[in-house]
Amino acid sequence: MKNDTNNVLKKSIIKIVMGMVIWTIILVIAFALLKTYFSLADFQWIYDISPDLYLELKYNYLNNNSLIIFLLIIWMIGILVLLIKVLGKFKTYIDALTDATSKIFDKNIEYIELPSELEEFQTKLNRLKRESEKNEAKARESEKRKNDLIVYLAHDLKTPLTSTIGYLSLLDEVKDMPFRQKEKYIKIALDKAYRLEDLINELFDIARFNSEEITLEKEQLDLNLMLEQIVDDFYPLLKENNKEIKLIFQEKITIDGDSFQLCRLFSNLIKNAIYYSTDKLITIALTKSFDYATITVANKGKKIPPEKLAKIFEKFYRVDSSRGTNSGGSGLGLAIAKEIAELHNGSIIATSDDNYTNFYVNLPL
Repeated sequence: MKNDTNNVLKKSIIKIVMGMVIWTIILVIAFALLKTYFSLADFQWIYDISPDLYLELKYNYLNNNSLIIFLLIIWMIGILVLLIKVLGKFKTYIDALTDATSKIFDKNIEYIELPSELEEFQTKLNRLKRESEKNEAKARESEKRKNDLIVYLAHDLKTPLTSTIGYLSLLDEVKDMPFRQKEKYIKIALDKAYRLEDLINELFDIARFNSEEITLEKEQLDLNLMLEQIVDDFYPLLKENNKEIKLIFQEKITIDGDSFQLCRLFSNLIKNAIYYSTDKLITIALTKSFDYATITVANKGKKIPPEKLAKIFEKFYRVDSSRGTNSGGSGLGLAIAKEIAELHNGSIIATSDDNYTNFYVNLPL
Protein backbone atom coordinates (compact mmCIF):
# COMPACT_ATOMS: atom_id res chain seq x y z
CA MET A 1 0.00 0.00 0.00
CA LYS A 2 2.88 2.39 0.79
CA ASN A 3 4.28 2.07 -2.74
CA ASP A 4 0.82 2.64 -4.21
CA THR A 5 0.42 5.82 -2.13
CA ASN A 6 3.81 7.04 -3.28
CA ASN A 7 2.83 6.37 -6.91
CA VAL A 8 -0.39 8.37 -6.56
CA LEU A 9 1.49 11.27 -4.92
CA LYS A 10 4.17 11.13 -7.59
CA LYS A 11 1.60 11.25 -10.40
CA SER A 12 -0.23 14.14 -8.69
CA ILE A 13 2.98 16.14 -8.26
CA ILE A 14 3.86 15.53 -11.92
CA LYS A 15 0.40 16.79 -12.92
CA ILE A 16 0.84 19.94 -10.79
CA VAL A 17 4.28 20.67 -12.22
CA MET A 18 3.12 20.04 -15.80
CA GLY A 19 0.07 22.27 -15.23
CA MET A 20 2.29 25.05 -13.87
CA VAL A 21 4.69 24.74 -16.81
CA ILE A 22 1.88 24.78 -19.40
CA TRP A 23 0.16 27.72 -17.69
CA THR A 24 3.43 29.66 -17.54
CA ILE A 25 4.15 28.97 -21.23
CA ILE A 26 0.65 30.18 -22.17
CA LEU A 27 1.11 33.45 -20.23
CA VAL A 28 4.61 34.03 -21.62
CA ILE A 29 3.24 33.59 -25.15
CA ALA A 30 0.33 35.91 -24.30
CA PHE A 31 2.77 38.51 -22.93
CA ALA A 32 4.89 38.31 -26.10
CA LEU A 33 1.84 38.62 -28.36
CA LEU A 34 0.47 41.59 -26.44
CA LYS A 35 3.81 43.32 -26.43
CA THR A 36 4.15 42.74 -30.17
CA TYR A 37 0.61 43.94 -30.75
CA PHE A 38 1.12 47.16 -28.85
CA SER A 39 4.43 47.67 -30.58
CA LEU A 40 3.02 47.27 -34.07
CA ALA A 41 -0.51 48.63 -33.62
CA ASP A 42 -1.41 51.91 -35.23
CA PHE A 43 -2.74 54.18 -32.51
CA GLN A 44 -2.64 57.26 -34.76
CA TRP A 45 -6.32 57.98 -34.05
CA ILE A 46 -5.45 58.30 -30.34
CA TYR A 47 -2.51 60.57 -31.23
CA ASP A 48 -4.87 62.79 -33.24
CA ILE A 49 -7.17 63.09 -30.26
CA SER A 50 -4.51 63.48 -27.57
CA PRO A 51 -0.76 63.19 -28.13
CA ASP A 52 -0.24 63.02 -24.35
CA LEU A 53 -2.62 60.01 -24.00
CA TYR A 54 -0.86 58.30 -26.90
CA LEU A 55 2.54 58.71 -25.26
CA GLU A 56 1.17 57.55 -21.89
CA LEU A 57 -0.31 54.34 -23.36
CA LYS A 58 2.83 53.59 -25.31
CA TYR A 59 4.98 54.18 -22.23
CA ASN A 60 2.75 52.04 -19.92
CA TYR A 61 2.54 49.00 -22.21
CA LEU A 62 6.00 49.07 -23.74
CA ASN A 63 8.33 50.58 -21.14
CA ASN A 64 7.06 49.74 -17.63
CA ASN A 65 6.13 46.59 -15.64
CA SER A 66 2.38 47.05 -15.38
CA LEU A 67 1.66 44.40 -18.04
CA ILE A 68 4.10 41.99 -16.37
CA ILE A 69 2.49 42.55 -12.97
CA PHE A 70 -0.97 42.01 -14.48
CA LEU A 71 0.09 38.75 -16.12
CA LEU A 72 1.85 37.60 -12.90
CA ILE A 73 -1.41 38.06 -11.00
CA ILE A 74 -3.22 36.03 -13.65
CA TRP A 75 -0.49 33.33 -13.36
CA MET A 76 -0.89 33.13 -9.58
CA ILE A 77 -4.67 32.88 -9.87
CA GLY A 78 -4.27 30.04 -12.38
CA ILE A 79 -1.82 28.16 -10.12
CA LEU A 80 -4.19 28.60 -7.16
CA VAL A 81 -7.08 27.17 -9.18
CA LEU A 82 -4.84 24.25 -10.21
CA LEU A 83 -3.88 23.52 -6.58
CA ILE A 84 -7.51 23.70 -5.44
CA LYS A 85 -8.45 21.27 -8.20
CA VAL A 86 -5.67 18.83 -7.19
CA LEU A 87 -6.60 19.07 -3.50
CA GLY A 88 -10.19 18.38 -4.50
CA LYS A 89 -8.98 15.26 -6.31
CA PHE A 90 -7.10 14.16 -3.19
CA LYS A 91 -10.25 14.63 -1.10
CA THR A 92 -12.15 12.50 -3.65
CA TYR A 93 -9.45 9.80 -3.38
CA ILE A 94 -9.52 9.82 0.43
CA ASP A 95 -13.34 9.65 0.49
CA ALA A 96 -13.29 6.80 -2.04
CA LEU A 97 -10.66 4.85 -0.04
CA THR A 98 -12.52 5.45 3.24
CA ASP A 99 -15.74 4.19 1.68
CA ALA A 100 -13.89 1.21 0.13
CA THR A 101 -12.37 0.08 3.43
CA SER A 102 -15.85 -0.12 4.94
CA LYS A 103 -16.88 -2.42 2.06
CA ILE A 104 -14.09 -4.97 2.64
CA PHE A 105 -16.18 -6.81 5.23
CA ASP A 106 -19.57 -6.05 3.64
CA LYS A 107 -20.92 -9.36 2.36
CA ASN A 108 -23.58 -7.62 0.22
CA ILE A 109 -20.89 -6.04 -1.98
CA GLU A 110 -18.97 -8.41 -4.24
CA TYR A 111 -16.55 -5.98 -5.89
CA ILE A 112 -14.99 -2.67 -4.80
CA GLU A 113 -14.71 0.03 -7.47
CA LEU A 114 -12.40 3.06 -7.22
CA PRO A 115 -11.44 5.92 -9.60
CA SER A 116 -9.12 4.87 -12.42
CA GLU A 117 -6.19 6.68 -10.74
CA LEU A 118 -6.55 4.28 -7.79
CA GLU A 119 -6.61 1.10 -9.85
CA GLU A 120 -3.71 -0.45 -7.90
CA PHE A 121 -5.53 0.23 -4.61
CA GLN A 122 -8.69 -1.28 -6.12
CA THR A 123 -6.87 -4.49 -7.10
CA LYS A 124 -5.30 -4.92 -3.66
CA LEU A 125 -8.47 -4.08 -1.74
CA ASN A 126 -10.46 -6.63 -3.76
CA ARG A 127 -7.73 -9.21 -3.17
CA LEU A 128 -7.87 -8.38 0.55
CA LYS A 129 -11.66 -8.71 0.48
CA ARG A 130 -11.45 -12.16 -1.13
CA GLU A 131 -8.79 -13.28 1.36
CA SER A 132 -10.87 -11.96 4.25
CA GLU A 133 -13.95 -13.85 3.06
CA LYS A 134 -11.89 -17.00 2.50
CA ASN A 135 -10.31 -16.77 5.99
CA GLU A 136 -13.69 -16.12 7.56
CA ALA A 137 -15.11 -19.21 5.85
CA LYS A 138 -12.12 -21.27 7.02
CA ALA A 139 -12.52 -19.97 10.57
CA ARG A 140 -16.23 -20.87 10.58
CA GLU A 141 -15.48 -24.32 9.21
CA SER A 142 -12.67 -24.85 11.74
CA GLU A 143 -14.91 -23.71 14.60
CA LYS A 144 -17.65 -26.08 13.43
CA ARG A 145 -15.15 -28.97 13.26
CA LYS A 146 -13.91 -28.15 16.74
CA ASN A 147 -17.44 -27.98 18.17
CA ASP A 148 -18.41 -31.23 16.43
CA LEU A 149 -15.26 -32.89 17.73
CA ILE A 150 -15.95 -31.78 21.30
CA VAL A 151 -19.51 -33.13 21.04
CA TYR A 152 -18.19 -36.45 19.68
CA LEU A 153 -15.53 -36.64 22.38
CA ALA A 154 -18.03 -35.87 25.13
CA HIS A 155 -20.27 -38.63 23.79
CA ASP A 156 -17.36 -41.06 23.35
CA LEU A 157 -16.14 -40.51 26.91
CA LYS A 158 -19.26 -42.21 28.22
CA THR A 159 -18.62 -45.60 26.58
CA PRO A 160 -15.16 -46.42 28.04
CA LEU A 161 -16.07 -44.77 31.34
CA THR A 162 -19.26 -46.85 31.67
CA SER A 163 -17.39 -50.03 30.73
CA THR A 164 -14.56 -49.33 33.16
CA ILE A 165 -16.99 -48.65 36.02
CA GLY A 166 -19.01 -51.78 35.13
CA TYR A 167 -16.06 -54.20 35.12
CA LEU A 168 -14.51 -52.67 38.26
CA SER A 169 -17.88 -52.95 40.02
CA LEU A 170 -18.06 -56.66 39.10
CA LEU A 171 -14.56 -57.19 40.46
CA ASP A 172 -15.52 -55.39 43.65
CA GLU A 173 -18.81 -57.22 44.13
CA VAL A 174 -17.73 -60.78 43.26
CA LYS A 175 -14.99 -61.46 45.78
CA ASP A 176 -14.54 -65.12 44.85
CA MET A 177 -14.38 -64.58 41.07
CA PRO A 178 -12.14 -67.13 39.31
CA PHE A 179 -8.62 -65.86 38.65
CA ARG A 180 -8.78 -66.15 34.86
CA GLN A 181 -12.11 -64.31 34.69
CA LYS A 182 -10.78 -61.65 37.07
CA GLU A 183 -7.66 -61.26 34.88
CA LYS A 184 -9.86 -60.91 31.80
CA TYR A 185 -12.01 -58.21 33.38
CA ILE A 186 -8.97 -56.32 34.65
CA LYS A 187 -7.46 -56.29 31.16
CA ILE A 188 -10.72 -55.04 29.62
CA ALA A 189 -11.05 -52.33 32.28
CA LEU A 190 -7.42 -51.29 31.69
CA ASP A 191 -7.95 -51.08 27.92
CA LYS A 192 -11.03 -48.93 28.44
CA ALA A 193 -9.09 -46.73 30.86
CA TYR A 194 -6.36 -46.24 28.23
CA ARG A 195 -9.01 -45.31 25.68
CA LEU A 196 -10.49 -42.87 28.18
CA GLU A 197 -7.03 -41.35 28.67
CA ASP A 198 -6.65 -40.90 24.90
CA LEU A 199 -9.96 -39.09 24.65
CA ILE A 200 -9.10 -36.79 27.56
CA ASN A 201 -5.74 -36.04 25.94
CA GLU A 202 -7.58 -35.03 22.77
CA LEU A 203 -9.60 -32.52 24.78
CA PHE A 204 -6.37 -31.13 26.26
CA ASP A 205 -4.88 -30.92 22.76
CA ILE A 206 -7.80 -28.76 21.64
CA ALA A 207 -7.48 -26.46 24.66
CA ARG A 208 -3.70 -26.17 24.23
CA PHE A 209 -3.92 -25.44 20.51
CA ASN A 210 -6.26 -22.49 21.09
CA SER A 211 -3.99 -20.93 23.72
CA GLU A 212 -0.51 -22.15 22.83
CA GLU A 213 1.98 -20.06 20.85
CA ILE A 214 4.82 -22.19 19.52
CA THR A 215 8.25 -20.66 20.09
CA LEU A 216 11.57 -22.11 18.94
CA GLU A 217 14.80 -22.67 20.82
CA LYS A 218 17.20 -23.59 18.06
CA GLU A 219 20.43 -25.57 18.28
CA GLN A 220 22.56 -27.73 16.01
CA LEU A 221 20.77 -31.08 15.56
CA ASP A 222 21.86 -34.42 14.14
CA LEU A 223 18.77 -35.37 12.11
CA ASN A 224 19.90 -38.98 11.67
CA LEU A 225 20.25 -39.52 15.40
CA MET A 226 16.99 -37.68 16.17
CA LEU A 227 14.97 -39.87 13.80
CA GLU A 228 16.54 -43.04 15.22
CA GLN A 229 15.60 -42.00 18.75
CA ILE A 230 12.03 -41.10 17.76
CA VAL A 231 11.55 -44.47 16.04
CA ASP A 232 12.88 -46.25 19.16
CA ASP A 233 10.28 -44.41 21.26
CA PHE A 234 7.55 -45.81 19.01
CA TYR A 235 8.61 -49.42 19.50
CA PRO A 236 5.68 -50.36 21.84
CA LEU A 237 3.08 -48.84 19.46
CA LEU A 238 4.75 -50.47 16.45
CA LYS A 239 4.71 -53.85 18.17
CA GLU A 240 1.11 -53.43 19.25
CA ASN A 241 0.05 -52.67 15.65
CA ASN A 242 2.38 -55.25 14.08
CA LYS A 243 4.29 -52.58 12.15
CA GLU A 244 7.96 -51.77 11.65
CA ILE A 245 9.88 -48.74 10.41
CA LYS A 246 12.78 -48.81 7.98
CA LEU A 247 15.14 -45.82 8.13
CA ILE A 248 16.96 -44.87 4.93
CA PHE A 249 19.92 -42.51 5.32
CA GLN A 250 22.18 -41.36 2.48
CA GLU A 251 24.53 -39.28 4.64
CA LYS A 252 24.77 -37.54 7.98
CA ILE A 253 22.76 -34.31 8.03
CA THR A 254 22.72 -31.58 10.66
CA ILE A 255 20.39 -28.59 10.80
CA ASP A 256 19.69 -25.61 13.04
CA GLY A 257 16.36 -26.35 14.73
CA ASP A 258 14.31 -26.86 17.87
CA SER A 259 14.67 -30.49 18.95
CA PHE A 260 11.46 -30.58 21.01
CA GLN A 261 9.25 -29.09 18.31
CA LEU A 262 10.78 -31.17 15.51
CA CYS A 263 10.18 -34.30 17.61
CA ARG A 264 6.51 -33.27 17.82
CA LEU A 265 6.42 -32.84 14.04
CA PHE A 266 7.96 -36.23 13.20
CA SER A 267 6.04 -38.03 15.96
CA ASN A 268 2.75 -36.78 14.53
CA LEU A 269 3.70 -38.03 11.05
CA ILE A 270 4.89 -41.43 12.33
CA LYS A 271 1.79 -41.88 14.47
CA ASN A 272 -0.41 -41.22 11.42
CA ALA A 273 1.59 -43.69 9.35
CA ILE A 274 1.24 -46.41 12.00
CA TYR A 275 -2.52 -45.94 12.34
CA TYR A 276 -3.33 -45.67 8.63
CA SER A 277 -0.80 -48.01 7.02
CA THR A 278 -2.26 -51.17 5.53
CA ASP A 279 1.17 -52.75 5.20
CA LYS A 280 3.60 -53.86 7.87
CA LEU A 281 6.48 -51.69 6.61
CA ILE A 282 6.74 -47.90 6.99
CA THR A 283 9.74 -46.12 5.50
CA ILE A 284 11.44 -42.91 6.62
CA ALA A 285 14.05 -41.51 4.23
CA LEU A 286 16.46 -38.65 4.91
CA THR A 287 18.00 -36.93 1.87
CA LYS A 288 19.73 -33.66 1.06
CA SER A 289 19.24 -31.48 -2.02
CA PHE A 290 20.60 -27.96 -2.53
CA ASP A 291 20.07 -26.07 0.76
CA TYR A 292 17.36 -28.31 2.20
CA ALA A 293 17.07 -31.58 4.06
CA THR A 294 14.04 -33.65 3.05
CA ILE A 295 12.47 -36.18 5.40
CA THR A 296 9.98 -38.50 3.67
CA VAL A 297 7.52 -40.59 5.69
CA ALA A 298 5.81 -43.16 3.45
CA ASN A 299 3.26 -45.87 4.09
CA LYS A 300 0.97 -48.04 2.04
CA GLY A 301 -2.66 -47.29 2.57
CA LYS A 302 -5.98 -46.25 1.22
CA LYS A 303 -5.74 -43.38 -1.24
CA ILE A 304 -6.68 -40.00 0.21
CA PRO A 305 -9.06 -38.26 -2.24
CA PRO A 306 -7.72 -34.96 -3.69
CA GLU A 307 -10.44 -32.88 -2.02
CA LYS A 308 -9.46 -34.30 1.39
CA LEU A 309 -5.73 -34.10 0.67
CA ALA A 310 -6.12 -30.33 0.07
CA LYS A 311 -7.50 -29.93 3.61
CA ILE A 312 -5.28 -32.40 5.43
CA PHE A 313 -3.19 -29.72 7.18
CA GLU A 314 -6.17 -27.68 8.37
CA LYS A 315 -6.78 -27.75 12.11
CA PHE A 316 -9.49 -30.10 13.41
CA TYR A 317 -9.72 -31.78 9.99
CA ARG A 318 -9.86 -35.59 10.10
CA VAL A 319 -9.51 -37.71 6.97
CA ASP A 320 -11.45 -40.41 8.80
CA SER A 321 -14.34 -38.37 10.15
CA SER A 322 -16.02 -41.30 11.85
CA ARG A 323 -15.59 -41.80 15.57
CA GLY A 324 -15.87 -45.55 15.30
CA THR A 325 -12.10 -46.10 15.13
CA ASN A 326 -9.33 -45.37 17.55
CA SER A 327 -7.03 -44.11 14.82
CA GLY A 328 -8.55 -40.66 14.47
CA GLY A 329 -7.15 -38.03 16.77
CA SER A 330 -8.26 -34.48 17.38
CA GLY A 331 -7.36 -33.43 13.84
CA LEU A 332 -4.54 -31.22 15.13
CA GLY A 333 -1.45 -33.36 14.55
CA LEU A 334 -0.84 -32.36 10.93
CA ALA A 335 -1.83 -28.72 11.55
CA ILE A 336 0.78 -28.56 14.32
CA ALA A 337 3.34 -30.30 12.08
CA LYS A 338 2.80 -27.70 9.35
CA GLU A 339 3.14 -24.81 11.79
CA ILE A 340 6.40 -26.20 13.19
CA ALA A 341 7.84 -26.76 9.70
CA GLU A 342 6.97 -23.20 8.64
CA LEU A 343 8.43 -21.74 11.85
CA HIS A 344 11.70 -23.39 10.79
CA ASN A 345 11.35 -21.64 7.38
CA GLY A 346 10.56 -25.02 5.89
CA SER A 347 7.51 -26.68 4.39
CA ILE A 348 5.49 -29.89 4.48
CA ILE A 349 3.44 -31.41 1.67
CA ALA A 350 1.51 -34.65 1.20
CA THR A 351 0.84 -36.86 -1.80
CA SER A 352 -1.37 -39.92 -2.08
CA ASP A 353 -2.06 -42.48 -4.79
CA ASP A 354 -3.45 -46.01 -4.97
CA ASN A 355 -0.30 -47.42 -3.36
CA TYR A 356 1.42 -44.92 -1.08
CA THR A 357 0.75 -41.87 1.05
CA ASN A 358 3.88 -39.74 1.41
CA PHE A 359 4.67 -36.78 3.64
CA TYR A 360 7.65 -34.63 2.66
CA VAL A 361 9.19 -32.29 5.23
CA ASN A 362 11.70 -29.79 3.83
CA LEU A 363 13.95 -28.04 6.35
CA PRO A 364 16.70 -25.52 5.56
CA LEU A 365 20.26 -26.68 6.31
